[in-house]
Amino acid sequence: MKDNFSKQADAYARFRPTYPDEAFDFILSTVKAKDAAWDCGTGNGQLAAKLSGHFTSVFATDISEKQLGNAVKRDNIQYIVASAEENSFTENQFDLVTIAQAIHWFNFDNFYAKVRSVLKNDGIIAVIGYALLEIDEATDKVVQKLYTDILGPYWDKEREYINKRYTTIPFPFDEIKSDQQFAQIMKWSADDLMNYMNTWSAVQHYIEKNNSNPVELIAEELHRTWGNDPKKNIRFPTLLRIGKSLKQRPGA
Repeated sequence: MKDNFSKQADAYARFRPTYPDEAFDFILSTVKAKDAAWDCGTGNGQLAAKLSGHFTSVFATDISEKQLGNAVKRDNIQYIVASAEENSFTENQFDLVTIAQAIHWFNFDNFYAKVRSVLKNDGIIAVIGYALLEIDEATDKVVQKLYTDILGPYWDKEREYINKRYTTIPFPFDEIKSDQQFAQIMKWSADDLMNYMNTWSAVQHYIEKNNSNPVELIAEELHRTWGNDPKKNIRFPTLLRIGKSLKQRPGA
């Protein structure tokens, strides 16, 4: 598992989008019991905080101690520095395992073996994330210029899983699908958007190699395209895969 976000942990906590309540409610509707949940790759604890209002105990892990230092604090959340594949959780411990915008960094085989072990018989795994943002045609072109033309070579290969909207990740579970397409809407200024883009791992890779910030290359064009609107709706399409462990199949 890679750690691409410790350097910008504070900005990550402030500017990363949240997840739509409708998607979260759908995840909860698939879970029979709500005793314990594990939020893996929790980052700044966004999803762990939501889970804490519904589960007796929430265990949230991440390999970045700096990320956890910026995480949302709740009495029933226990934050642990640990990898997705190697930790001290025990068999049949969790009703739900969630992974928010992180599954593409994991060793799939090792992680899924761990998930099958720690999930209870009726346990659920929920993979959630968000695709590249959408605003309007003109502004989207500027975002694409940064995302593809400037940063294309600087994205880790795992980013392709998000470009494919998690449809190509291995998912060896009995899948539960929703008929609804979810999305999170944020109301941001142009500066908010640039602050968010500064949290991209590819931006950090670019800075490390070139000693300059690529977001500045599109800043003037972005503000010109933005126009006079103080804030605009920023749409993040939700990525969602939900399933039950294969061990729950009859005879498995």
